Amino acid sequence: MTLDQLPIGKTATITAVNGSGALRRHFLDMGLTPRTQVTLRKVAPMGDPIELELRGYELTLRLEDAKSIDIEGVHTRTPEEVEAEHHHQHDLRAVEPIAHPGLGEAAAKRNRSANALPAGTPITFALAGNQNCGKTTLFNQLTGSNQHVGNFPGVTVDRKDGQIRKHPEATVVDLPGIYSLSPYSNEEIVTRDFLINERPQGIINIVDATNIERNLYLTMQLIELGIPMVLALNMMDEMRANGNTVLVNQLEEELGIPVVPISAAKNEGIDELIEHAMQVAVNQEKPARVDFCAGAMHRCIHAICHLIEDHAQRARVPLRFAATKLVEGDVPMLERLQLSDNEKDLLEHAITEMEADLATDREAALADMRYAFIGALCEHTVIKKGESREHARSVKIDSLLTHRFLAIPIFLGIMGLVFWLTFGLIGQGLSDLLALGLDALTGVVDNALTAYGINPVVHSLVIDGIFAGVGSVLTFLPIIVVLFFFLSILEDSGYMARVAFVMDKLLRKIGLSGRSFVPMLIGFGCSVPAIMATRTLSSERDRKMTILLTPFMSCSAKLPIYAMFTAAFFPKYQALVMIGLYVTGILVGILFGLLLKGTAFKGEPVPFVMELPNYRLPSAASVLRLMWEKAKDFLTRAFTVIFVASIIIWFLQTFDTRLNVVTDSSTSLLAMLGSLIAPLFAPLGFGDWRVSTALITGFTAKEAVVSTLAVLTGSSLNTLPQALGSLFTPFTAFVFLIFTLLYTPCVAAIAAVKREMGGAKGALTVVVAQCVIAWLVAFAVRCVGLLFGL
Repeated sequence: MTLDQLPIGKTATITAVNGSGALRRHFLDMGLTPRTQVTLRKVAPMGDPIELELRGYELTLRLEDAKSIDIEGVHTRTPEEVEAEHHHQHDLRAVEPIAHPGLGEAAAKRNRSANALPAGTPITFALAGNQNCGKTTLFNQLTGSNQHVGNFPGVTVDRKDGQIRKHPEATVVDLPGIYSLSPYSNEEIVTRDFLINERPQGIINIVDATNIERNLYLTMQLIELGIPMVLALNMMDEMRANGNTVLVNQLEEELGIPVVPISAAKNEGIDELIEHAMQVAVNQEKPARVDFCAGAMHRCIHAICHLIEDHAQRARVPLRFAATKLVEGDVPMLERLQLSDNEKDLLEHAITEMEADLATDREAALADMRYAFIGALCEHTVIKKGESREHARSVKIDSLLTHRFLAIPIFLGIMGLVFWLTFGLIGQGLSDLLALGLDALTGVVDNALTAYGINPVVHSLVIDGIFAGVGSVLTFLPIIVVLFFFLSILEDSGYMARVAFVMDKLLRKIGLSGRSFVPMLIGFGCSVPAIMATRTLSSERDRKMTILLTPFMSCSAKLPIYAMFTAAFFPKYQALVMIGLYVTGILVGILFGLLLKGTAFKGEPVPFVMELPNYRLPSAASVLRLMWEKAKDFLTRAFTVIFVASIIIWFLQTFDTRLNVVTDSSTSLLAMLGSLIAPLFAPLGFGDWRVSTALITGFTAKEAVVSTLAVLTGSSLNTLPQALGSLFTPFTAFVFLIFTLLYTPCVAAIAAVKREMGGAKGALTVVVAQCVIAWLVAFAVRCVGLLFGL
């Protein structure tokens, strides 16, 4: 019997994980090892994928992939089994907070090295941990605002560095969230290469105390690197609130590294963590223990260590880490060590002998060895009195949000509420207030310049160029900030992972996995971070395809265009028209995805293996930080790209070919340039040179379309709706909205595409494809309208 046949609510024991390659190894790393009990919790609303519970956490898997896992012993778990799973300590004594001696206890003082770093030596820490363990929150607590975001060399994975508070000599590098050091995804490869090649002076390994068994799997691999290391046991506040705890000092003794209980969200234990980290790094205190194996596996690893010792030293690779990677069949490590054919034969003989002794294959044996040690470790160091309130709450919430019939309507309702609050009740109200303030400021400056008697050209530059251009865009800052406020809450709460689970089968029809849904959803906020978010996709095919489809999701930079045109032409149906535009973008994206699936991107999407974290209340600091970053980014563009674009547009509109000030804008340089491309848009119903010019400036930044129209029509934000009536009818205004919805994204997004796709070819493909698609769809809408006499 295979896992895909397991009924909902039933439990079985895994007997074998079939198949080969990186995917099978990933299954084993995630805890799907022989003799592991697994329970089928639910099936996605569309029938696929499925949600499993194992080792105290939830994991998603497609039915097709579940067919490769053999099971036996199908049964319904008894209350005693459920209690045993959520209860590691048989003694039901009342759990008291267990004192942690703090800096200076024996566990931190052992292994003091004579090779301590000289005072003032620059120290680099690697911050490593699983996804959803609070790593970003801890990074923010460690560094405050002293952060820099860049890329790891040669790859498209974010590298975030920060200076540790009160320690200017210490830098912490926030590595991508990973589950293993096996080369399955770009993130795992980047993390491994950084740790091996750059050899940081210390590692801060953050572990989710509420899901400690799953998290310690990565910890064991990090310990094998032999780098000074401290373990940050996060979310201990949740453990205490549930009457649970961890015997920290015992855990230290077993792992051979300092363990510090913390709550990153509440800033508890951070100072002690920093002190521990600095101590182990300065004194170069390496883990006291790297050997966690026994029996046949122990003999095999130690035989390999003797075989490759010289090679590992020459390749500057930690010996123990290299040995276990060779047991796994890690090809990059084998190539790096450059073993002779005779040594490769000896290596294979040692591994084959171990497989025969354990009656299992090398990959499963190693994963099982690690999880067996972790299970025994947790049995006597983790005290749990029952299921946590957070997990029980998540199960109840999931019963509604991932319900077979209600999941999709609830998702549409949540997004509808977000858009209504953003574009209506909250965002638009704040935007109107800001517009009144900017208009008042413009009037004051206008009167001051007139009273001063300043040169008319300079007066026009300030009022008609800068204030009209930049001011008309700034009014949309509240809308963008409010939108990212809600998107941040949805992502940090854990709901986005459920959306990916619900939508996986639907996205698979266009050749993508549910993981692609998150970057595409972020695309409704801004295409740049959405395109960068595709870095989390392990499949190059899925990543590139998602990049090409993301710009069809209407970004928030287009909101000024939508808001202005719907207010001018559809005041009674603003929300309906906006929803129609978003739906149109999604539908066109689906059709384009089907085209790509059948042509340039044939094949199957990456397997959908994803952890479903417990629902948590988002950190206010995290949400506010994201809002500030987006507001800062918008303001930076407003006072750089849009500022320059507004001045250029003003100059082209104010002067003719002889650089004389024009009295009629139709004789200006801008009119001449706009007139050259205006015939392209005439079939769409808006052939005026001012409209085509606005679309050109929209390539620099979508917000510039509104500011350009304001400048070219000589209007303020309040009078622009009336001025647009001379350029459009309600129907041609709708066709214009369709075109702006679909045509090329802004320069910043195109630059992101070029970076992520690895060259200008991909960026040019996006520009040409979207412009052609936008023109064709707008033309089709125009033709249909003409048939109905619009």
